[in-house]
Amino acid sequence: MPTRRYDDTPGFGSLYARTVKATLRKAEYEPDEDGLTLELPQAAVDQDHLAAYREVTGFSPGPALPVTYPHVLAFPLHLDLMSDPSFPYRPMGIVHLSNTITQLRPIPMHAELDIRVHSGPERAHPKGTVFDIESEVRVFNEVVWTDTTTLLSRSSGTSSAHADLLSDPSLEPSAWWDLRGNLGRRYAAASGDRNPIHLFKLSAQAFGFPRQIAHGMWAKAAALASIQRAEGLPDAFTVRVDFRKPLLLPSRVQFGHRSTDGVVDFAIYDETHDLTHLIGQLQPR
Repeated sequence: MPTRRYDDTPGFGSLYARTVKATLRKAEYEPDEDGLTLELPQAAVDQDHLAAYREVTGFSPGPALPVTYPHVLAFPLHLDLMSDPSFPYRPMGIVHLSNTITQLRPIPMHAELDIRVHSGPERAHPKGTVFDIESEVRVFNEVVWTDTTTLLSRSSGTSSAHADLLSDPSLEPSAWWDLRGNLGRRYAAASGDRNPIHLFKLSAQAFGFPRQIAHGMWAKAAALASIQRAEGLPDAFTVRVDFRKPLLLPSRVQFGHRSTDGVVDFAIYDETHDLTHLIGQLQPR
């Protein structure tokens, strides 16, 4: 398996330029399980960046990293992987279907992190082809955190293919969130994810949305921050979310969660409870 190592995080300017270029090219590559691995060893956490991330997502200060924060640190490697000439899909237009994070133990906020990213094998989907980007974080050579980002490359699809989905728990609201129109820009500043669909109405309309939409990983982080404030989070757990309908900005949404024998089901709905934006489940390990 070829490996590319970095001494520092790749810059977003060059990464986005490569992403646009990769979208315009025609891939000539057959994916397999021995694809490119990207490594960023000895990554230090910028404490000002961490504070900005906590502020926009709602996580309280504490000695450990928010469970979703390592995803932000791995995201530049995601972009680098998807813009590499060997990558088989065009990055712009890829749809984020779901995300699964496993925290094996809390990560100290001052820890030095070894981040590794690679892509998984493809599989059929009713609307195209699904693939995963797998990330892991090691501290002192021990795996402490993993992330599976499941993405869809649209095509004619396979009508007989199975779409792996969480069931809707149909929860009553425990909170109402009023989301401002600049939320996407605020999260982009904290995460580096400056996809145009999240930033402004005009840039989102260029991609077929009526106005800008919230980042899916912001929604996951905000949901977990809300659960943490209400009842705390275990030290070791797996949490998966499925992204359903885009969450337009500005908007008012309902958030609900329910804990049963340690398993927490949660969801984000629109103001009338007619549309489901996100469904998630947390399971202690």
